Amino acid sequence: MAAPERLQALPEIESALWRELSRAVRDRHHAWRFAVLATVSAQADGVQPEARTVVLRDCDRDARTLLVYTDARSAKVQQAERRPQGVVVLWSASLGWQLRLNVALALHSSGLQVSSRWAQLQLTPAAQDYLSPLPPGTPLADAPAATPDRDSRSHFAVLECHVQSTDWLELHRDGHRRARFDADGARWLVP
Repeated sequence: MAAPERLQALPEIESALWRELSRAVRDRHHAWRFAVLATVSAQADGVQPEARTVVLRDCDRDARTLLVYTDARSAKVQQAERRPQGVVVLWSASLGWQLRLNVALALHSSGLQVSSRWAQLQLTPAAQDYLSPLPPGTPLADAPAATPDRDSRSHFAVLECHVQSTDWLELHRDGHRRARFDADGARWLVP
């Protein structure tokens, strides 16, 4: 992927960010297809940050949302239910762009949005991730041998990430630039 012409206006940059996010959903080789989702878990001794790589599955610029698939029993789901905020971090070396998206999280485990996506996924190898009788993170020695029921959605869920703010950083040989896009508008920041 060739580096794009260096954009100058904030509206152009914001449009380009959403265009790249949309491309990442469709292009398995786009650097932003795999993102880091950070949440926090409540521990007896305070809050513990948690981060993991997720796959972007859908992007809706108008609704300002990104979707990822998950097992409804996963730790990130429990964390999102307790504290429905997170941060999605993406990096593209070819673009020289880092994005940090502050997001509001919502879990969908039923309805048309979930069943239609499961219908596309259920006959692929990825369906195995949601059909296990035990939750993610369970030691393999404790997992019983079972044949999953592919007609069932089992533990498949969709995690919606509603973008509240975007922090864009461009690393460039002609000078680094940074901008924020949120409900207050768009503005340049010190990199």
